[in-house]
Amino acid sequence: MDLQRLRSLLAVADTGSITEAADRIGLTQPALSRRLQQLEAYFGAELLSRGRKGAQLTEIGRLVEREARGLVNRFDHLREQVRAHQGLEGGTVRIGGGATAVSFVLPTAIARFRQEHPGIRFQLKEAGSIEVAGDVISGRLELGLVTLPVQARELQIWPLITDRIVLVAPREHPLARLNEVDAKALDGLAFVGFEADTAVRQIIDAALRDAGVEMNVVMELRSIPAILRMVATTGNLAFVSRMGVDTLAGVCEIEVRGLNIVRELAVIAKQGSSLSPAAQAFSSLLREEQSIA
Repeated sequence: MDLQRLRSLLAVADTGSITEAADRIGLTQPALSRRLQQLEAYFGAELLSRGRKGAQLTEIGRLVEREARGLVNRFDHLREQVRAHQGLEGGTVRIGGGATAVSFVLPTAIARFRQEHPGIRFQLKEAGSIEVAGDVISGRLELGLVTLPVQARELQIWPLITDRIVLVAPREHPLARLNEVDAKALDGLAFVGFEADTAVRQIIDAALRDAGVEMNVVMELRSIPAILRMVATTGNLAFVSRMGVDTLAGVCEIEVRGLNIVRELAVIAKQGSSLSPAAQAFSSLLREEQSIA
């Protein structure tokens, strides 16, 4: 059990709406729904009744909500006491990450962190995992969010997210009319790809080689939003993080039979380094929030 799932239930209780609750706590609606499902699975009971009038607490849900509110309030009070001793009124967190981290993971986490610590500033660097790891080792960055594996004994690594890589296409593409396609159907088709030296591109290439598919990359870009815009306008295909698929109208996800591409994202810091109080606190929040999102 964790407090973030309880906070999710409280947000729904306060708003009476999954959509409004998701906006309040800075999650996507699917991520909030997953948290609520995990909470119901933990208690083995239905906590919410979902209907045309919104989301209403069941009798058991109201019981959980009463106790959860007390727990969350007591924890928040304790956290405020601890924070007063940690010197989090000011400072800068220097963190780096790849395109997925910068576009879809860090913004929400940083916004939530600064709600509690408005005096903390962030210096954010977007770069590939190898470069970010090197900057963490050298001390130019305190924290990194990278694609595993990273081969460096000098790093402390906390696995964070299992990120699924999915096929996207313009909605008018012939493949978009199919619920599922065979991996072999992709052989030779035109793709917009990540830059060749990025960790995610290497993972995608390896998975396709294992499936006997040759991806015809006609254009390389670094960021997911740029790739999605290019897919929508050029009619080409792409493999991107599932976290980014809903950010642009005009593209759709297509299931590929026999192909399951995943990667692990992790928080890294230099082994044995003394992180600033702000970096320590942000690392803890990031791991707590994203591991259950």
